[in-house]
Amino acid sequence: MKKLVLKAVVKSVGLYINTLSYLHPKKSLSLAYQLFSQPRKGKLTPERLPKTLVKAEQESHTHNEHQFYTHTWKGNDDIILLVHGWESNASRWKKTLSHLKKTGKTIIAIDGPAHGLSSGKEFNVPLYCEFIDKIVQKYNPTIAIGHSIGGNALAYFQAHYPHNFEKMVLIGAPSDFKVILSNYISLLSLNSKVHQQLANYTKERFNIIIEDFSASNFLKNTTIPGIIAHDIHDDVVLIDEAKKIASTWKTAQFIETKSLGHSMHDEKLYQTIIEFIQ
Repeated sequence: MKKLVLKAVVKSVGLYINTLSYLHPKKSLSLAYQLFSQPRKGKLTPERLPKTLVKAEQESHTHNEHQFYTHTWKGNDDIILLVHGWESNASRWKKTLSHLKKTGKTIIAIDGPAHGLSSGKEFNVPLYCEFIDKIVQKYNPTIAIGHSIGGNALAYFQAHYPHNFEKMVLIGAPSDFKVILSNYISLLSLNSKVHQQLANYTKERFNIIIEDFSASNFLKNTTIPGIIAHDIHDDVVLIDEAKKIASTWKTAQFIETKSLGHSMHDEKLYQTIIEFIQ
């Protein structure tokens, strides 16, 4: 029953935006982008941190008008950077941490824009990568692991910033932004007018042509060793996205899993990643 109600609400919102696109185009674009870019969960407060993060060292960083946070578990001088996905935060690595700590390396998990303890209401990959760049410049991590859109952000980072990680792992990561946008358009049943408005806005604001915004494109010339792990039963990001990345990232190992869904928590997979890192 709840699913039917939610679906009806979503379609009603889409109908409202479609109607606005003819009566007040600017308002329809503003609302459509707002719903697309603002996460509805994943925020944290200092007073109610998950136990996983309480055991870490929190550090605040400033970037323009933004304040964002990292959570650090100290080890040796080698650093692993963890980059979470949409509507998540640094605590999503809870099940991964115990395995990564076996490497002896220092682990830094970042809270993306509008996620975790970080400020803001809007999330986008270019801004996420600006946060990542600040951490990279300060700590020089050699290993990067990204889940979901966090993996897409790492691919974008490698193509647009001078730093090269020594190794990189993408878990359940999408490739093409046009697929993400099309899924959003389909979810709300938005019309072609709104779709084009969002495409134009993305190009004007971020200087990004949607068709070119692709992890498979970003990583096609890299020689960085990597792992692309994806589950065949992932219904959030289809495995076809991982196959696109694997088709161009020639120095990466492609791992297909079964029945892990989008979260991809698995002892065997973690062991493979640790062996790769070591």
